[in-house]
Amino acid sequence: MQEKGQVKVNVGIDVLWRALAKDLKSILPTIVPKLVKEAEILEGDGGLGTVYLFKFGPDVPNMSYQKEKIVEFDESLHQIALQVIEGGRLNLGFTFYKACFQLTALGDSETLVDLKVDFAIECQETRAPPGETVKSGVAFIQALENFLLKQI
Repeated sequence: MQEKGQVKVNVGIDVLWRALAKDLKSILPTIVPKLVKEAEILEGDGGLGTVYLFKFGPDVPNMSYQKEKIVEFDESLHQIALQVIEGGRLNLGFTFYKACFQLTALGDSETLVDLKVDFAIECQETRAPPGETVKSGVAFIQALENFLLKQI
């Protein structure tokens, strides 16, 4: 299955890309500490093939951690995709879960973020309501935008 979302942010593409693709480990616990209390790189250098471990905070029920791997990374296209490889959503009925972020510059200080989530579930009862799989991604981008705007 696939769900798509889109959000426009008031941050330039280079600043947003650096935060999303290069500084994710340090920024994520700062912008959403009750969701992600700790992030670390288990393998890799932040590029393609990198494996992250995200330890969840008190606002994430039924999940203590999630490992994600960067399975797509194209700096020239400003595209990054992370696939859950252990824990988290895979313990909640999903058998596959991948989120892809595609950034497009709309101007010097505006970026369009297209979010595509591909997923598979064990049975229909585990399915989140339509739009729920992209909702968290859009909320993350908005939190990232708020954080970055305070830094500028």
